[in-house]
Amino acid sequence: MRKNFTNMFFVLPLLAINITFFAIPFVKSLYMSLYNWPLLGEKAFIGIKNFIQAFQDKKFLHSLLFTMEYALLVTPMLFLVAFAMAILVNQKFKGVGIFRTIYFMPVVISMTASADIWLWIYNELYGVLNHLLLSIGIVDTPIAWMHLPKTSLPAVCAMVTWKMSGFSMLMLLGAFQSVDDEIYQSASIDGANKIQQFFRITLPLIRPTIALSMVISIIGSVLAFEQFKIMTAGGPSSKTQTAVYYIYETSFRHFKFGYGAAMSMILLVILAVLSYFQFAVMKDATD
Repeated sequence: MRKNFTNMFFVLPLLAINITFFAIPFVKSLYMSLYNWPLLGEKAFIGIKNFIQAFQDKKFLHSLLFTMEYALLVTPMLFLVAFAMAILVNQKFKGVGIFRTIYFMPVVISMTASADIWLWIYNELYGVLNHLLLSIGIVDTPIAWMHLPKTSLPAVCAMVTWKMSGFSMLMLLGAFQSVDDEIYQSASIDGANKIQQFFRITLPLIRPTIALSMVISIIGSVLAFEQFKIMTAGGPSSKTQTAVYYIYETSFRHFKFGYGAAMSMILLVILAVLSYFQFAVMKDATD
């Protein structure tokens, strides 16, 4: 009993945080989703009508599809860059710690600051990117990166890759360094070269970390908001409006709190499904 009490004592702070910031808001949102809940006036119980409306709302469905498109585009970009950086900084040479620090530095910058920095880079009139492209003759006129449907999404993905690849790099670097050197030495004695060691030893052993890194990236992409709010404002013509962005607009600009809560519940179910696949992938990777 004393041991159980001690364990419960250490668990209580985290339990209190989860109840305060997840359980109570979740129950409140679920309750609100069943009501027509305006900013002012009387709220009215309407059952599942908000959920039915959400599945009939073309803007909401488009925001979900765009969110998935963004996740499928940015995830491989981010992973490939992070994987390449992890391989580079896993080498033993003088000053490698400096490169690790430089690659990780964008992670500690807030998403808001990162988006503002890249808005300056992409600026049509005085942006560094347009100036560079004009100087070397690749383009004849400046490109309005944030105002064209074909360029706005890749531009945001490039910014997110720059900012977040250092986090995935750190995870992969830890996985690389967790492989025992004796395994490589035994493989070398058996005649395996560096390439064979990489594909037959390193990759199989770091599969759980690779799976975790990619799933975290996908879930983070589903919850994308700040980068599109700041860089594109959902434009042009709401083509870059993510699901979270649309829920924010519905709830806090149009003050349809009940409808916004219903869409939040739908997004939560999507995240729960992704989490389920996360555990499935992790389990398969470690078997």
